[in-house]
Amino acid sequence: MTSFKAYILREAYKKHWKHNDKLAQAEALIDWNAFTPIIQPMYTNQGPCGGRPNTDPVVMMKLLVLQAWYGLSDPELERQAGNRIDFMHFLGFPEKAPDYSTVWRFRERLAETGRDRLVWDEMQRQLDEKGLKVRKGVAQDATFITADPGHAPVDKPRGGDAKTRRSRDGAWTKKGGRSVFGYKLHMKMDLDHGLIRCLEASAANVHDSRVDLSMPGMVVYRDKGYQGVVPRGYDATMKRASRGHPLSIWDRLRNRRIGRKRCPGERPFAVIKRVFGGGHVLVTSLPRVRVKLVFACLCFNIVQLGRLGVG
Repeated sequence: MTSFKAYILREAYKKHWKHNDKLAQAEALIDWNAFTPIIQPMYTNQGPCGGRPNTDPVVMMKLLVLQAWYGLSDPELERQAGNRIDFMHFLGFPEKAPDYSTVWRFRERLAETGRDRLVWDEMQRQLDEKGLKVRKGVAQDATFITADPGHAPVDKPRGGDAKTRRSRDGAWTKKGGRSVFGYKLHMKMDLDHGLIRCLEASAANVHDSRVDLSMPGMVVYRDKGYQGVVPRGYDATMKRASRGHPLSIWDRLRNRRIGRKRCPGERPFAVIKRVFGGGHVLVTSLPRVRVKLVFACLCFNIVQLGRLGVG
């Protein structure tokens, strides 16, 4: 980038910075360069034969963060990354913003290699390094992430022959008499700092209790849907009445105490769905959905770090 162009961009950004740029604040909360060793091995030009240079891994990471934070499609992300001054500053004023196909291929590589899990582990390592370890316990819960079922009949098998408009791994289920198609986000939030510490993605018909995110020695607060399934940690699951076995007064009081503890665990779902627009996905397989959810949860943690005032 020429010095004149850099000067013009810096001057343009100064006007925007006065309006409290939240992306600039978010950039300072995370060590972005720590993700480079995780992402770099995904590219095929790392061998002795070399190859065409790939885009800076930090830029690609930040692009997926922007996409999850603002609920952008790939083409819209490309357009705004090349036009919005706060986006350009967050990306480090690259010479040219990667096009939407580059973003798509990067996300595909993460899904195929499973390195989105390593990205998430690195985020957790940085949280622990800041002294934000879990002490009081965690709240586990799950929420539906809807998807497009397509035009085929409900009973038609999906699998590998599914087309783009019909999700290969999504499933139908019912809740409250309403049919839902798509996936589930299973999430564990620490009660000390309100940060998401663990996540998993599944088809919508997988029961909440089938996914245990607890750790040995850790208190886990859960709603009535997890009754009967003993977690790996200390069990703080609400009890549910059954026919002929009503809850005692002590059980009701216990449920009330657990409910007060676990209710903050609903906030991440509200932010991801209502603020980030992440409650509906257009991707068609479980690994792709997981990548989307990893970056949505990563964005939530960045926002929460800003609220905590931790740098």
